[in-house]
Amino acid sequence: MHPDAQVRLPADTAYVAVLRMATSGIAARLDFTLDDIEDLKMAISEASALVLADATPSGSLTAEFFLSDGRITIEVSADVADATVPDPDGFTWQVLTSTAADVHAAAADGRLTVSLSVSSTASSARA
Repeated sequence: MHPDAQVRLPADTAYVAVLRMATSGIAARLDFTLDDIEDLKMAISEASALVLADATPSGSLTAEFFLSDGRITIEVSADVADATVPDPDGFTWQVLTSTAADVHAAAADGRLTVSLSVSSTASSARA
């Protein structure tokens, strides 16, 4: 399955703000509420923190967006020297799971990926 949108940036925390802006713009186009967008931006920040913790300096930070009616699934990944899945008992993981649903992590082929989904409360209120 191909993503509906993709953002590729240098694997540096300075670029997380760019990723947050892109994410909020996509969510706004899907009619997410302001609260939903803030939750999504926080989730992206936390996912980025997890994948960038051990990122290789010359690697990339990538976000792939899979869009559906009232829902965004985002896969945030980075090139890492030692691809290990984050501790699910860690603080960052706990914050991430409180702001997003269906949170998963995978480590393979020198990349760490965190996948998360967020649904719009506006679309569930209309249903």
